[in-house]
Amino acid sequence: MQVGFFDSGIGGLTVLYDSLRLLPELEYLYYADIENVPYGTKSKELVKEYIFTAVDFIIKQGVDALLLACNTATSIAVRELRSKYQIPIIGMEPAVKPAIRNTKEKRVLVLATPLTLKEDKYEDLVSRVDQNHIVDSLPLPGLVEFAENYEFHNPAVEAYLRKELAVFDLDKYGTIVLGCTHFLYFKKIFREILPAGIEIIDGNEGTIRHLAKTLQVPLAGEGARPLDLLPGQVSLYLSGEKGDKELIEKYFAILA
Repeated sequence: MQVGFFDSGIGGLTVLYDSLRLLPELEYLYYADIENVPYGTKSKELVKEYIFTAVDFIIKQGVDALLLACNTATSIAVRELRSKYQIPIIGMEPAVKPAIRNTKEKRVLVLATPLTLKEDKYEDLVSRVDQNHIVDSLPLPGLVEFAENYEFHNPAVEAYLRKELAVFDLDKYGTIVLGCTHFLYFKKIFREILPAGIEIIDGNEGTIRHLAKTLQVPLAGEGARPLDLLPGQVSLYLSGEKGDKELIEKYFAILA
């Protein structure tokens, strides 16, 4: 069984990493639309064109299911994609609900792309689960570009985050939600600059569990080593062209 993974770029590799670890028996096709990344700062109409072009290509490769490993793509296109295609399509959304459930007497800060945060899908999610109005949001488009440029240890990354987060009294927050798959590469930096005790969560594992349930396949007990599975079980496409899997190895090394 082959599952297609789609993202605007390399952010979705964080989801693929977890899927290889938890669902090592599957085969994977990963499509990164690197010619058009970033999505989060572009118009909804243009991004939809990119998404449907990419998904048409992925479906033609004969995948059995599709995972949108991109919060932005999910927020603006998942309903239309499900109407058009017959295979299961799994989306992602910021982990607002578990963040609220786990946060006691403090606030929740959701970090995502500008396009994700201004879509009705996100606003509907927050209005549905945030009964006490404890959720705040912050767009961080710069992190996508840092990740795509493989800039993880550049002092400019920390400076950017400190500047953007400075508008919040972080001592009032109990949970930070990473609502863009690109942001997971920066967990170490977030832990260094955030006050002690703030929990950092994302939607990756919940999404993989949903995928497993949809496909009716068991999760691995102790988990596999993603880098060991990479050579035989993953095909890579970069905006429709066959890609070199050394790119995946490079980004997996950040996550290992």
